[in-house]
Amino acid sequence: YKSHIIMEYLDERFPHPPLMPVYPVSRGQSRLMMHRIEQDWYSLADIIMKRKGDVEGARNELREALLSLAPLFAETPFFMSEEFSLVDCYLAPLLWRLPALGIQLSGAGSKEVMGYMKRIFERSSFKASLTDQEREIHDPL
Repeated sequence: YKSHIIMEYLDERFPHPPLMPVYPVSRGQSRLMMHRIEQDWYSLADIIMKRKGDVEGARNELREALLSLAPLFAETPFFMSEEFSLVDCYLAPLLWRLPALGIQLSGAGSKEVMGYMKRIFERSSFKASLTDQEREIHDPL
């Protein structure tokens, strides 16, 4: 099964606290964002990790995509939400691996994205989810 199917099942099976918004419009927006992250951003990360195709172009595109959403990262404590959600679960592994992907965030929007990353990476649940190998990727912010 795909990871999003498993995550949505777990959210439905163990509904408290919910990982998806309660309201249908917000739920739909979350699903659209998760689709974008999975289809667009993780495919760029795959190009970089496999070193197939335009690796530098993929790095630049991923960096710019993240920085272009800086207002959304700054608007609420979590991505598009006041509460931790599945969208954050999709984003956290990608953001944690940015150093391994050779992506450094700087310039306009970087402060907002880095602030979001710090909030996510400081969560005890995030820290507990990391393997020893993942911990070695970089020093937490």
